[in-house]
Amino acid sequence: MRIVYHLGAHFTDEERLLRCLLKNRDLLAQHDIVVPGPKRYRKLLRETATRLKGEAASMDAQAMILDEIMEEDRANRLILSWDSFLSLPEYVLNDRLYPAAGERVRAFCQIFPQIEAEFHLAIRNPASFLPSLYERLAPADYGAFLNGVDPFDIHWSDVVERILAANPDVPLTIWCDEDTPLIWPEVLRAVSGLPEDVVIEGEDDLLASLMSGEGMTRMQAYVASHPPQSPAQRRKIVSAFLDKFALPDRVDQDIIMPGWTAETVEELTELYDEDVARIAAMPNVRLIRP
Repeated sequence: MRIVYHLGAHFTDEERLLRCLLKNRDLLAQHDIVVPGPKRYRKLLRETATRLKGEAASMDAQAMILDEIMEEDRANRLILSWDSFLSLPEYVLNDRLYPAAGERVRAFCQIFPQIEAEFHLAIRNPASFLPSLYERLAPADYGAFLNGVDPFDIHWSDVVERILAANPDVPLTIWCDEDTPLIWPEVLRAVSGLPEDVVIEGEDDLLASLMSGEGMTRMQAYVASHPPQSPAQRRKIVSAFLDKFALPDRVDQDIIMPGWTAETVEELTELYDEDVARIAAMPNVRLIRP
């Protein structure tokens, strides 16, 4: 068995991936893929990792925990999803981004040290990630929110390096949240492990939330009459219809942060693009890109 950890991050998914997989639970079961409901494992894993303090769980403890998580007798793939695997929201910033990411992920993996692990992580432009976090935490002031972090010194590649250093040889798949509408089917298959020829219910749900009803109807009719021959061809089709039929209030985010200007957002975006290029060059990392 392999345990698949969907690590978040915050403000990149909002449970969309988990909802889609749960919708396809029967289909996944046909391929020995298990997706338990989050109430079965999030609190349990957090409390267990805290109790173990980084030590490996005993075989008996592992068996008992698996019994609580899974109703099934066996699985080739067990998928666990939680946007706070790396950190609870209030600890995301503390001198750097997700400072305890490596140790936390290692602690969760130590609950099942003999079982192969696989990581999946969506990242997001700090120019929009930080405002979302600021809104969620509602801090007393901007300085307290940053907690010693320079926004221009935030690098997801540092987070990735810490995860890999603490969890060597564990494969890590990454994608940019901004690209998700174009690569959603690839993300679903990367996490689920389903073959490309298997139809997943809800593949178009994300697009349906971003596009007008007319646009979705026309796109689906076009795809039905002109089936894409590759993921790249499908992305071109989706991109064309999004350009014409996207709902502005769903795809455009008003970025409001104390002291930020348009130049701030532009510079953070440029630094993010450079950071994504660094991640793409990392060993043992698969980056899903349009």
